[in-house]
Amino acid sequence: MKLLLASVGRLKSGPERELVARYAERCVAGGRKIGFGGFETREIDESRARRTEDRRAEEAAALAALIPPGARKICLDERGRNLTSEDFAKRLGEWRDAGAPACALVIGGPDGLDPAFRDKADLTLAFGAMTWPHQIVRALAAEQLFRALTILAGHPYHRA
Repeated sequence: MKLLLASVGRLKSGPERELVARYAERCVAGGRKIGFGGFETREIDESRARRTEDRRAEEAAALAALIPPGARKICLDERGRNLTSEDFAKRLGEWRDAGAPACALVIGGPDGLDPAFRDKADLTLAFGAMTWPHQIVRALAAEQLFRALTILAGHPYHRA
């Protein structure tokens, strides 16, 4: 199963981009042995529409175009579920075992995700009730994907 991190907005050069790239490389290296075929990051530009609803709708259409057919979709949203890393890993493992070709973890822009797009997600996930900068959320998401793979592989990286 391929892993995809899809985000609204461009991540500038710097420590956050480097951290995401480092976790992506680790996911590729460790994931092959347990049925995860790659890790890709994709970004879209923020919409410039005037109305919030229009911005979210435009961004949702662009994000949907990035997600491969048949992929499982996880939307990050403050209204989402709080899962333990073990539960998150279990969900990814179940989707892999069910033959899902890909799993896309989606991060919206400053206005959040379009409700219709979010409602079609296989899982809506929160990283707590606080609001986080998008650059940090990308790094957190990449790290949790890597952590999930290490849990599934029985690797000691995760020592809860």
